[in-house]
Amino acid sequence: MRIAELADQCVQCGLCLPVCPTYALDANEVESPRGRIALAAALARGQVEASADLRIHLDHCLGCLNCQKVCPAHVKYDDLLVQTRALLGAAPERPTQLLEIIKRPAQWTRWRRIGQWTAFDAWKGAVAPILARPSLRNALAVWPKWPLPARHQGVAGTVSADDDVVALFPGCIASVEDRDAQAAATTLLSAAGYRVVELPAFCCGAMDLHDGATSEADRAAAQVRAAWQQANARYLVSVTPGCIGTLRHALPEAQVVDPLTLLADRIDRLDFRPLEERVALHIPCTQYNVTRSDGALLALLRKIPGLDVQALPRPPHCCGAAGSHMLTFPERAATLRDQTLRQVAALAADRVLSSNIGCRMHLASGMDADAARKTQHPLVMLAQQLIAPRSP
Repeated sequence: MRIAELADQCVQCGLCLPVCPTYALDANEVESPRGRIALAAALARGQVEASADLRIHLDHCLGCLNCQKVCPAHVKYDDLLVQTRALLGAAPERPTQLLEIIKRPAQWTRWRRIGQWTAFDAWKGAVAPILARPSLRNALAVWPKWPLPARHQGVAGTVSADDDVVALFPGCIASVEDRDAQAAATTLLSAAGYRVVELPAFCCGAMDLHDGATSEADRAAAQVRAAWQQANARYLVSVTPGCIGTLRHALPEAQVVDPLTLLADRIDRLDFRPLEERVALHIPCTQYNVTRSDGALLALLRKIPGLDVQALPRPPHCCGAAGSHMLTFPERAATLRDQTLRQVAALAADRVLSSNIGCRMHLASGMDADAARKTQHPLVMLAQQLIAPRSP
């Protein structure tokens, strides 16, 4: 553990305070990055014990990394947070059983099919009030309001080494709910001249890593490394920015990138049909602070003639989804979500784009069914408007 060493890099300047969503919620120093850094250092040095009153402030952290991006001392807040939560272990409020379903694509698909067969969306509102645990009530709230996406048949198997081979990591819940985005990524990358192979669908360990469930995160990382070794590709991509930081953690020597970055590198090979619409663009924290592919995304969307792209202003700094945060602390997550949705409403857009499946599900939980169905991964819109390249 290097917690104290990482914490000592903080110069306590306070530049992180204006960009921290939890500090904005509570106006409390211990709900700020520098307050959490001080708590982490005291824990690591044995100066305080991990009481419930102390750890709740560390558990409240969204891991959005707005603080890390603005820090003049270059404090590695992500590493500090992960190591501190590993020291503490998973939060008592963590809905482990729910997360086990989410992390397993086959189980999630099974529950989604049962929900469709029973018209679950129509009567779930009657069940929610009788549930004692807030995490269960919120799980019902974020249940997708769109039909189960059609199965996407990816290109599997090992291929010979090639500079243009891209391995697509499907993830866990994203492999089900973002099937259309994965198909879109394959279409777009192929049009740009890349060759795409798809890895098996499983959890990358992001929620476990950031929740302090170290042994589970380590197992997921080993599975990622084994799958990557079989891919024989130059790049590893995921349509979910929330996975990319964890994939990089497991594969520090690999080129793990957002597919949008690869597409922007070859933007001259892509042409799109006009679309006269206004879209509200929600840029997830991980896309803004980890993959830093927001510029690539904007460049691609602005190549669609007639499209009016309105990026949501910052603040709000985070929609509140933050992996398992929306299940562990649903009331706090809902407050942040509603701030974001007010910005969406002010733009009067035809649809809402967001690259992170967790963010889209969380935002959709605050919308009516019609509005929720108009949320979309930006890759899907790009693929729908793509003009297929001519055969040579």
